[in-house]
Order: sequence, then C-alpha cells, then structure tokens
Amino acid sequence: QVQLVESGGGLVQAGDSLRLSCANSGRAFSYNIMGWFRQAPGKEREFVASIRRSSDSTYYADSVKGRFTISRDGAKNTVYLQMNTLNPEDTAVYYCAAAFRATMPSEDAWDYWGQGTQVTVSS
Repeated sequence: QVQLVESGGGLVQAGDSLRLSCANSGRAFSYNIMGWFRQAPGKEREFVASIRRSSDSTYYADSVKGRFTISRDGAKNTVYLQMNTLNPEDTAVYYCAAAFRATMPSEDAWDYWGQGTQVTVSS
C-alpha cells in the first residue's frame, strides 16, 4: 500500500527556514505529479507547490513564489519543500500528495495524501 509520510516540521521564528520531506514508505508506484498543500485552522486546504516527475517542472502558489522550492530525489523516492523567509501566515499543517494524472489535477483528484506535518512560525 502506498503511504506518504511527511517530516521536518517544527516551531520557528519569522525569517527562519525549514525543509520538509515526503517519502513513500509503502509500495512503489509511478506518479506523474507530486504536490504540497497546507491547511491553517479555520481555513480551506490550499495548494502550495507541485513538481512533475517526467520533466521536474514546478509550479507555485503566488503566496510562496520566490520563497519556497519544491524538488525531488528519484533515488530516494522523496519530495522536498525548502521553505525560506517564513512568516506567521505560513503557519499550517503541510501535506504532500501524489497524482497519477499527467495534467494538474483539481484538489479533490489527488490519489494519495500524507498525514501532514505541523509548521508553526512565530512573529
């Protein structure tokens, strides 16, 4: 069974950096797109970033563009989210997700989700 596990979250101060990791601890599978999402208390889950397996092309939400970087390591079957210049608005539970679709799926069409890792940024 595919099981995505996030790690690397924590409590940091504004301006600090964190690197999140997402690894598949279950059976291997072929995905086309990996993504990161986040959800703050009382808010809807929102898209953060994505990366395509075939081309490594990336896409970012405007709120994180220039500060966050998504990358992948095929040998380790791991996807990363480097988060720089964090601010309190980045506080949320961060989730990774995988999609088999070749095109960017809608938020309800991702095939697998991790359990999430908490990121808290103090001012």
